[in-house]
Amino acid sequence: MENFTFEQLPQAMRLLHEKMNHLERLLEERHPQQEQEDIFNVSQAAAFLHLSVATLYMKVSRREVPVSKRGKRLYFYKSELAEWIRQGRNKTVAEIRQEAGQLILSKRNKV
Repeated sequence: MENFTFEQLPQAMRLLHEKMNHLERLLEERHPQQEQEDIFNVSQAAAFLHLSVATLYMKVSRREVPVSKRGKRLYFYKSELAEWIRQGRNKTVAEIRQEAGQLILSKRNKV
């Protein structure tokens, strides 16, 4: 093991830092980190949506909510449920006016 003088420490630390970054990049290339998406069962999905389990089953049977089924089990992806909630968002008056204005302009440009 090499002994460093006090003056050599900054250079040694920089070199060590560069080598660590290189090792991290190599490891990530070999084993990329995969985001594990949250998957809910029926009771977890109902709690996330603030619905009763019976109401959630009713929405599933009407195909109103995104669901995955394996065998007799139902699974819900958190991201799909969040998107489903977002799609039901009511637009503000300003958003409706802006869309109406854009529609009118596009109709005028076509004529």
